[in-house]
Amino acid sequence: MTEFTDFTWEPENAAEAQRLIGLYPPGRQASAVMPLLWLAQYQVRDMTGVAWLPVPVIEFVAKQIGMPYIRAYEVASFYTMYNLKPIGRFHVQVCGTTPCLLGGSDDIMRAAKDKGMKKGATTADGLFTLTEVECLGACANAPMVQINDHNYEDLTYDRMAEILDMLARGEEPKVGSQIGRTASCPQGGPTTLKEMV
Repeated sequence: MTEFTDFTWEPENAAEAQRLIGLYPPGRQASAVMPLLWLAQYQVRDMTGVAWLPVPVIEFVAKQIGMPYIRAYEVASFYTMYNLKPIGRFHVQVCGTTPCLLGGSDDIMRAAKDKGMKKGATTADGLFTLTEVECLGACANAPMVQINDHNYEDLTYDRMAEILDMLARGEEPKVGSQIGRTASCPQGGPTTLKEMV
């Protein structure tokens, strides 16, 4: 595996990095740290198959925007969207906040554990990393998980198990609500102002 000491932007990412930095006024380039770290994490994923931020990559981003490394590291270590160590091909983030807990997130976590996952760990085959996270912003469709860049909502134990099996087989499960609702519409359709539908 590469040491990343020679990390530099791929050409298309170099252009995107310059665009992102240009969104901020002169002297405020450090404000681009979050999107640049995100971009770097995805470039590492494209290079290795695993989305994470090695220290030399964080150093590269910090240097580009004239920020001390430790400040960039503080950002990367604060937000759960950044991975500071290699993760599995599929990052399974189970929401454990109150709405999801009340909706059955314990069943969702159990489905993941029954597939051999452990919280905070990556499976031996490198396929899955399981993390319990705080609110992912789909409270009306609880319980839900985020797997890589996709949300899976209105889950049950059985549907979660099916999704994990599909991913393991290389298939793409349906994203969003698993019961067919649109966005956060009421389950079963509108309950008020029906004449306006």
